Amino acid sequence: MTDPVPAQILELDIDAIAGAEGRVVVFSDDKGKLDQAGRRVNRLTRGALERFVASKAYADMKSGDAADLGFPTGMAADAVQVVRLDRKFDTAAARKAGAAIGKAKSGKDLLVLAGNLKHAHEVLLGLTLRVYAFSDHKTKDSDPEGPVTVMVTKPEEVQAAAADVPALAQGVFFSRDLVNAPSNVLTTTEFADQLVKLRDLGVEVEVLEEDQLEGLGMRTLLAVGQGSASPSKVVLMHWRGGSAETPFALVGKGVVFDTGGISLKPASGMEAMTMDMGGAGVVAGVMKTLAARHAKANVVGLVGLVENMPDGNAQRPGDVVTSMKGDTVEVINTDAEGRLVLADVLWYAQERFKPSGMVDLATLTGAIIVGLGHHKAGVFSNDDDICGAFLKAANAEGEGAWHMPLDPAYDEQLKSNIADMMNVGGRTAGSITAAQFLQRFVNEDCPWIHLDIAGVASVKTGTDFAPKGATGWGVLALNRLIADRYEDKA
Repeated sequence: MTDPVPAQILELDIDAIAGAEGRVVVFSDDKGKLDQAGRRVNRLTRGALERFVASKAYADMKSGDAADLGFPTGMAADAVQVVRLDRKFDTAAARKAGAAIGKAKSGKDLLVLAGNLKHAHEVLLGLTLRVYAFSDHKTKDSDPEGPVTVMVTKPEEVQAAAADVPALAQGVFFSRDLVNAPSNVLTTTEFADQLVKLRDLGVEVEVLEEDQLEGLGMRTLLAVGQGSASPSKVVLMHWRGGSAETPFALVGKGVVFDTGGISLKPASGMEAMTMDMGGAGVVAGVMKTLAARHAKANVVGLVGLVENMPDGNAQRPGDVVTSMKGDTVEVINTDAEGRLVLADVLWYAQERFKPSGMVDLATLTGAIIVGLGHHKAGVFSNDDDICGAFLKAANAEGEGAWHMPLDPAYDEQLKSNIADMMNVGGRTAGSITAAQFLQRFVNEDCPWIHLDIAGVASVKTGTDFAPKGATGWGVLALNRLIADRYEDKA
């Protein structure tokens, strides 16, 4: 698994600047003002830095943008990176700046001259999240990442503020690694094995096998995987760090590969369906972050791990399956399989744990991409309070999310002539009817959020904080939601 780049926070030493190798980062504001470290760099470079911050190129930069001065005279560094942060910059700009620094790092040693910069820990978080590459299957060994040194005037304060940065990055990277992994490697068994390793961090992990799932009546989940050679599983991860008697629950869709089953997907683009376990990947990442930062919260994560294949034993369109709840479902389209997996796991989570609240995550529908693109996840909820808290957390973490409707009127599209419901409701309002389907497996007294992350779990072009591929979207927002709402405050 990918480890975050090593970083240390030290007291500012301007005498060390001239001999620093690799890359050196300085900051300036919208007026081109230089701090103590910036003035030293300017003297070393014989005024080059001062000339740059007075230029039109610098004036055209936005807060959080960065530019390079290559091979600076009077310094051992390969480049000085100049980052603009306007005087009233916020957390988002600080993280954006950090991401720009991380993107340009290119494996080299890095000295960040943050001085008395506010939000220096947020700069470090943005930097750390962007220095990521999935190279598990490259035959050529990657060059090791050079270390990061952040120099500040008050190192103890910044160290305290940045205490959770490694844990946040570990959770995001765990999620990304899982989602980026090819399906012949990350089988349902290997996925479960990776989650079992969380025991080393103090997480209780339990793996339910097919015979146990059959005994529990999880027939909608099992029906999805019955055409695959990989056994279906449900993995439970419990972090008991808080005093609350009832846990907060996270539920993730873990379809390690989705061919669509008998309702076969088109060949073009099917290789991307290695990411259809993105919801389970985010749940795993959140659980790792909670354990790594020793969160004072009681949280359980449940993931349904299956593979949807068109074998001779696969479920067919027209089949009727019975959920753990006891409701029957007419399977109209075997490619609408994620909701069948989540239906049983949601019900099981409530039956066993009686959670104080519940969030499920799934790369569930193409319809949400049509509606929101790749910038925001769809948020559906039966409770305005928890929904508002999540949207606030997502906004604070810069993870795009948009509140979508739930309404009984959409249930008409799910009516079946031969069963309690169909698993699809036609082309119109596809993401909403999927959420309406899931809501039938949520008790009215359980605050619940459904996150459709099909558009944000993995992207074809890089984002500010991640290269092309898996993003880890949701780890930061859910960690913040838990910290703000479900963690002991004492």
